[in-house]
Amino acid sequence: MTPQPRPGTPAPPPSATPEGATVSLTGPRTPVAPEPAARWERPALLALLLVTAVLYLWSLSASGYANQFYSAAVQAGSESWKAFFFGSSDAANSITVDKPPAALWPMALSVRLFGLSSWAVLVPEALMGVAAVGVLHGAVRRRFGAGAGLLAGGALAVTPVAALMFRFNNPDALLCLLMVCAIACVLRALEAGRTKWLVLAGVCFGLGFLTKTLQAWLILPPLAVVYACCAPVALRRRFGQLLLAGLAIVVSAGWWVALVELWPAASRPYIGGSQHNSFLELTFGYNGFGRITGNETGSVGGGGRPGGGGGGWGETGITRLFSSDMGGQISWLLPAALILLVAAVTVLWRARRAVAAEHAGQRAEFLVWGGALLMTFTTFSFMSGIFHQYYNIALAPYIAALVGMGAALLWRRGGRLDAYVLAGTVAVTAGWSFVLLNRSPDWLPWLRWTVAALGLLAALGLLSAVRRDGAPALEEAPALEEAPALEGAPASDGALASDGARGPEGAPVSGGAPASGDAPASDGAPASGPVSGGAPVRAGRRLAVLAAGLAVVTALAGPVAYTLNTVNTAKGGSIVTAGPSVRGTMGGPGGGFPGGRMPGRMGGAPGAGQGGAAGQALPPGQGGQGRMPGGKQGNGQAGKQGQFPVPGARPGFPGGTGGFGERGAGRMGGLLNGSKVSDRAKALLEKDADDYTWAAAAIGSQNAAGYQLATEKPVMAIGGFNGSDPSPTLARFKEYVADGKIHYFIAGGQGGPGGGRGGSSQITSWVAKTFQKVTVGSATFYDLTRKA
Repeated sequence: MTPQPRPGTPAPPPSATPEGATVSLTGPRTPVAPEPAARWERPALLALLLVTAVLYLWSLSASGYANQFYSAAVQAGSESWKAFFFGSSDAANSITVDKPPAALWPMALSVRLFGLSSWAVLVPEALMGVAAVGVLHGAVRRRFGAGAGLLAGGALAVTPVAALMFRFNNPDALLCLLMVCAIACVLRALEAGRTKWLVLAGVCFGLGFLTKTLQAWLILPPLAVVYACCAPVALRRRFGQLLLAGLAIVVSAGWWVALVELWPAASRPYIGGSQHNSFLELTFGYNGFGRITGNETGSVGGGGRPGGGGGGWGETGITRLFSSDMGGQISWLLPAALILLVAAVTVLWRARRAVAAEHAGQRAEFLVWGGALLMTFTTFSFMSGIFHQYYNIALAPYIAALVGMGAALLWRRGGRLDAYVLAGTVAVTAGWSFVLLNRSPDWLPWLRWTVAALGLLAALGLLSAVRRDGAPALEEAPALEEAPALEGAPASDGALASDGARGPEGAPVSGGAPASGDAPASDGAPASGPVSGGAPVRAGRRLAVLAAGLAVVTALAGPVAYTLNTVNTAKGGSIVTAGPSVRGTMGGPGGGFPGGRMPGRMGGAPGAGQGGAAGQALPPGQGGQGRMPGGKQGNGQAGKQGQFPVPGARPGFPGGTGGFGERGAGRMGGLLNGSKVSDRAKALLEKDADDYTWAAAAIGSQNAAGYQLATEKPVMAIGGFNGSDPSPTLARFKEYVADGKIHYFIAGGQGGPGGGRGGSSQITSWVAKTFQKVTVGSATFYDLTRKA
């Protein structure tokens, strides 16, 4: 007799596989058919997305223009379609940012639509975060159930570095979304070997290249290997599909690269970050292999160090991402993800023939997410070039997916060994959270002890939920709903067995094993047979559910606290971090260099440009408030108005510091943060600005950005971001001045290693000797229309 599903749960589709037929071990040949959602699923998903949106949009404009380097390029793109296409730093197209322009395009379109404000710049980033959570939920839910999808989506949403970057305007937000979409497409392709999904994944990778060049292709090798080994089609077809996906990557990324490389250099902006005006040089040098070797000509590290070792970007090695600089950004659930990855692959590799297709499909998904995690983790751990804490957002969706999938898989299996692994994972996660929280001993000191105590209780509860006779008690919890079955595949991993073995209240004996008698359902758990003692089983199940809920709270308590601190703190500048100040670093509210050291030779660089505080990252004249669409002022006063209600706010840090920050002001402000522009300085630059191509010129992109955002007039960034790019040369700059194209030169800018030498220093010396000085408050300008 076929058992009926429990109330409120749709019955799995019947198997279309003839009795006695074998199923390919490479995976299912028919797609996963998502069963109708239970009544609670859609409200739960909407609640997750709503909470994520509130979290990422709350007091968003408190960070002002965030990284003014990119905000200035967004402003330029909103004024000039040519600047939009190239990603120019100014609307007059003197030089581009040191990345491809795809990440700037959504923000520039938003500014075109709503006008220039911090809100218009940052809202697209927040919406990307909500979209990433939604796509990740859908990708995980498809095979592992709604509970797994919700856990994965929630874990991503509250990962501190994700909350940081989805409220910031660096390219990493769009890159994270595109990588989640790419993996989701690869997983759909793996279900039935459909070419269109693999081609769509290729398009995502191509757009990722136009976002952050080669970093987008970091996870390509493991994904290609998994598809070549596990796709449920003939081997020749697999390689043909991979070639088509590669073609999609080339087309979706190459069209822009080809246009830039073929465009006459004299009529396009200089390619920022390169030394020879070449995007290919930028791709494979400064933004490419130089990040691995540390040999980055023109960077703030000055070309790397013999022997690697990370230089000023922190020590390399397997523990790098667990260090005081990086740990609180990303590693809260990293040990859990690694443990669950190993456990899940081990379990699924022992799949029985009767459920081989479904288990092979699940195993492939673990290999996809796990391969992406391990490849990125290894690269970040050992790369010797520029490495910032916020790069770790790339790991966030992989960790979240593995935690959701692994927890759901072991929960549904429900055997003694599965309970031991889950309990051990919870204990390790709680212990590591205690270590991370203890690195900020004065910040919420009660939280670390609470997490440790609750983690211990949750682990003991999961162990106690396993009955002495080995029968599982972890199954059938509403929080981890059963995964959908395959069309045309035997019911498994939560589908009801055909022999009708049932426990109390119509529940299957084991979620995750048919009662066919082939093998034990899980280590130590019998596969079939009636279960006696209904009351003890129900009590054990209730205990398991309570312990599971407590485990989730324990695992996410630390990340949530860090995330709320991040949301409640204004962030600005080129280097930002999530969470509170941490012992042994220069990070904290605003950010800092890994290891607490300046990179390369920059330890003694002089500070900010003239005209304001070095650490200032708020929009000039806005005082931390940004306009909402329609011209309405948003409530964004950092640390005062619109605060997210979070306990433990530190005295003396109302809203936090900006960027490398007011704590580090005066050392590298001109390189890492834009300048605060006074009203008098703004009025000076705006006067007759329309008569010139550039209202002013300044050394370094950040120095130029503050003035450009204040006046909304083009300001030339001499030398690009670091002040070290040979653009323009002294001869070319003299031509611009002779032609009356530049009105003022802004003194006091500080570039990178080349910023005080070469072309930029020659320009500075020539201007100081040739033209009249104009002082406005603490700012110094040179009027390039009046000789000294």
